[in-house]
Amino acid sequence: MSSLLLTTLDTGNTAWMIMATILVLLMSIPGIALFYGGLVRQKNILSILMQTVFIVAVVSLIWVAFGYSWAFSTEYADSGNPLACVIGGFDKCFLHGIGLDAIMPTGIPELTFAMFQCMFALITPALILGAFAERVKFSGYVLFTILWVIIAYLPMAHWVWGGGFLQEMGAIDFAGGTVVHINAGVAALVMALCVGKRDDYRAGHPITPHNITFVFMGMSFLWLGWFGFNAGSGLAADGLAANAFLVTHIATAAAATTWMLIDWIVNKKPTTVGACTGAVAGLVAITPAAGSTDIFGAFCIGIISTIVCFFMVAVVKEKFKYDDALDAFGVHGMGGILGSILTGVFATQYVTGAEGVQGALYGDWHQLWVQVVATMVSIIYSVVVTYIIFKVVDKSVGVRVDKRVEEEGLDIYEHGESAYSN
Repeated sequence: MSSLLLTTLDTGNTAWMIMATILVLLMSIPGIALFYGGLVRQKNILSILMQTVFIVAVVSLIWVAFGYSWAFSTEYADSGNPLACVIGGFDKCFLHGIGLDAIMPTGIPELTFAMFQCMFALITPALILGAFAERVKFSGYVLFTILWVIIAYLPMAHWVWGGGFLQEMGAIDFAGGTVVHINAGVAALVMALCVGKRDDYRAGHPITPHNITFVFMGMSFLWLGWFGFNAGSGLAADGLAANAFLVTHIATAAAATTWMLIDWIVNKKPTTVGACTGAVAGLVAITPAAGSTDIFGAFCIGIISTIVCFFMVAVVKEKFKYDDALDAFGVHGMGGILGSILTGVFATQYVTGAEGVQGALYGDWHQLWVQVVATMVSIIYSVVVTYIIFKVVDKSVGVRVDKRVEEEGLDIYEHGESAYSN
């Protein structure tokens, strides 16, 4: 992400970034809402939709109130405050001081940049809910999400994109491999383990989705929205955006194809859910690398990520018998980890420029080491913070619903509604 600097307005870049922002919003609503909503049973679909709507509404308010300032302000850096390596400052709370004439280096208004980044803050906690779906109180989820965004997401966004220590170290995360996917995916695993299994969960006997059409529709919105997510992260309508657009599509296509083939070999039939899951795995894995890798790297990242994510979902989860209900960790966590590390392998100066970074495949092993360190920092921080937040929420309002509520469905007991008439 670019650092702030006044320049002249570029209407072309601004128009593209407004469109990219809209595309990223589609990833949350209706993308992840439909994808996760279709995977759960029909008695719980409204709980997924309600949690997603809550995130979009409330996290947007947090972002404007102080989130953007914490993540992207340069107040502490400008004053030499040592806290600048971990948090931005408070001078831009409620977007104070950001006028219509505040312009980013690529010629887009800072207000547009703030709105674009808000969409990232929305999608991240939405990914977590897939791990403990069908058994969490809405009140518990509300408190968890608010605390998690403040304590986990905002500092990580500053560390990687806002001038924090990981950015200073040289870590590459073009569009959210660490900030979004590792952060959310690891948090999802922690929550799945802490909340515990669904009462009717049985290893080796997966609970079937209630509406695969919704899953497909959700994946379609995610695939579409991800072009804004990745291609928009360069903050300009230029060659870098074109490359990010292309490699995002190629990695996703390679991943979906690979998952279908594995499904066909292992389970004897290619499944729609499998193809959709593979596509999402590819989208996740290419996210940190979209601004630094070429088509060859995208192809490899798509294939490698799918093989590992399939193994995590089909083998590791079953062996260790943890109930990551909608495979938030298996796909987003592992996909983010792989994408972050493989960025240090496949980054090429063909994309980054003659003075840019390159990966181990092209002789720069240092970048791979930096990526591994950034990945480990993200994992450790997310584990510790998420566990602490879980304990606070569980001791206050509680996290898990009663057994009767879980049996009969969250929609009726938590929201007083039913998605389908009898």
